[in-house]
Amino acid sequence: MPSIDEYDVKMLTLLQENGRLTNQELSEMVGLSPSQCSRRRISLEQQQLILGYHARIAPKALKQEIMAMVEVKLTNHENEMAANFQHFVANEPTIIDAYKNTGDADYLLKMVVEDLPCLNDLISRLFQTKLISHIKTSIVLDRIKESGIATIC
Repeated sequence: MPSIDEYDVKMLTLLQENGRLTNQELSEMVGLSPSQCSRRRISLEQQQLILGYHARIAPKALKQEIMAMVEVKLTNHENEMAANFQHFVANEPTIIDAYKNTGDADYLLKMVVEDLPCLNDLISRLFQTKLISHIKTSIVLDRIKESGIATIC
């Protein structure tokens, strides 16, 4: 684990809330010079502690108003089967997040689609891979909290 100090943690927290902050703005908030903030930001990126900068887009803007959380069980856990499933997930643009889990499901997928027929098509394509033994789908009715911001305990 890379060594980070309280300034790095403060910078990470601020950038998580607003990735568009300039080094000048960061320097004023953190108490370092803009050049120090720039060097630290570059270092945090190189250490892969900052993974990217993204815009949060309203679902209706991209016609992706249906969100589903899908629990998936694989037919078996051979390396090749898991790799094939992960390849499918990586190449499916409507699967926006995927997590390998413990518990009843092997994976949890977060999907966004235009409508229910699109979701049905995606689930059908998942089954057609012959990699899946069981799928449990939950449709998201309301997005209560979706900040993507973690805090330090």
